[in-house]
Amino acid sequence: MKILIYCQHVLGIGHLFRILEIARAMKEHRVCLVLGGPPVSISLPRHVRVIQLPGLRMDADFSELSPVDPGRSLEQIKAERKAVLHNLARELKPDIIIIELFPFGRNGFSFELLPLLKDVRSGELPSARVVCSLRDILVEKKDQASFEQRVLDRLNSLFDALLVHGDPDVIGLDATFSRVGDITIPVVYTGYICEKSSCREGAALKEQIRLHPDEKLIVVSAGGGNVGYHLLDTALRASELLHFPVRMQIFTGPYLEADHFADLRQKITPGIRIERFTDNFPSWLAAADLSISMGGYNTSVNVLASGTPALIHPFAQNREQRLRAERFAAMAAIRLLPETDISPGVLADHISSMIERKKTIPAVRLDGAEKTNQLLTRWLATGVIP
Repeated sequence: MKILIYCQHVLGIGHLFRILEIARAMKEHRVCLVLGGPPVSISLPRHVRVIQLPGLRMDADFSELSPVDPGRSLEQIKAERKAVLHNLARELKPDIIIIELFPFGRNGFSFELLPLLKDVRSGELPSARVVCSLRDILVEKKDQASFEQRVLDRLNSLFDALLVHGDPDVIGLDATFSRVGDITIPVVYTGYICEKSSCREGAALKEQIRLHPDEKLIVVSAGGGNVGYHLLDTALRASELLHFPVRMQIFTGPYLEADHFADLRQKITPGIRIERFTDNFPSWLAAADLSISMGGYNTSVNVLASGTPALIHPFAQNREQRLRAERFAAMAAIRLLPETDISPGVLADHISSMIERKKTIPAVRLDGAEKTNQLLTRWLATGVIP
C-alpha cells in the first residue's frame, strides 16, 4: 500500500510527532511524508520517505503566512508547494492520502490543499481515498457556527473518513465541535497516539544518569518551546526551595528563543540540566518521579502512558489544553496548576505535595498509531472502514 501523508506544523511540534508515530506504525507500507513547516531533525525508518516543502509558518496571531526563508517571496513559495504536491500525487499514485488537521485547522494552507483534494476527487489526479487525521480536542473559534459549516462543506465533499486520535470514553469530538451529527463520512476513534516506554527503560536511564536512590527526578518540559518560558523559569527557581534531594531535567523545546534559553542556562545550579530536545522523552518520563509541563496532546498522553504523577499548567489562550488536562486529571495522578502566573513558592508547594504520589496507568486506549495502521490496511483490503 502506498500512503501519502501531509503535515504542516506551525506553532509547536505536537502535530508533527503525532504523524511521525503513525508513519512509523505503517511498517508494511510505502509511506511518503510531506512536511511543510520549519525543518526539524527527525529519524525515521526505511519505509518512510520525507519530502520537505519550502517552509511556511504562521505569525503569532495565526493570521498571516510567511516564508521560513526570508529571501523568498510568499507567492513564489506557494506556487512551488502546489506544484510539488500535485507532482507527488501524480507520480506516487497513493492508495490513501492522509491530511493532518485540515479542514478543522490549517485554513491558511487551503491554497494548496483544496486544489489537490478537488483534483483527486475529479479524476484530474489519480484516485485515492482521503482521510483526515485529527487530535482529540479542537481550538474553538470566535465564529464557531461559520467555522463548523466550512469544515462540514469540505469534509463531506472531499474526504472519505475522519480518524479522531482520542478515546470517546474520555472526551468526544462533540465537546468542541457541535455538529458531529452532520458529518456524513465515517468517524472512527483510534485511541490516543503516543510513543511508549517501559519501566525497564526508565530504570536504565536512572542508572545512566547515576540518580542516587534518595534523589527525586523531576522532568520539566514545554513542548515545542514557542510558549512556556515562564513555566520553565519558575520550575528552575522552585527547585531551590525544595527540602529534599532533587535532580531536575528541563527540556525547553527546539523553538524556545535563544535569549530565553541562555537566560535559563545562566540560572542552573548543581543537579539541574537543560537541553532543547530529546528523542528519548518517554524514557525520561518513565524514570521521573514527577512531570511538570503544559497540557499539549503529546506530553499529556505520554504522561498517561508512563503513569508518572504530573503537574500541568495549560496554555491559557484557549481551553483545549485545560479541557484535556481536566479529563486526564480525573483518571490519573495529575494536578492542574492555576491559570494565572504561578510563583516559585507556590510551585514548590505543589511539587512537595505530589512528589510521593504513586505511578498509576489508567485504562485508556493508547495504541492509536497501531490502530490507525490496522484500520487503513483493512479498509483498503475490504473496502469497508470498521
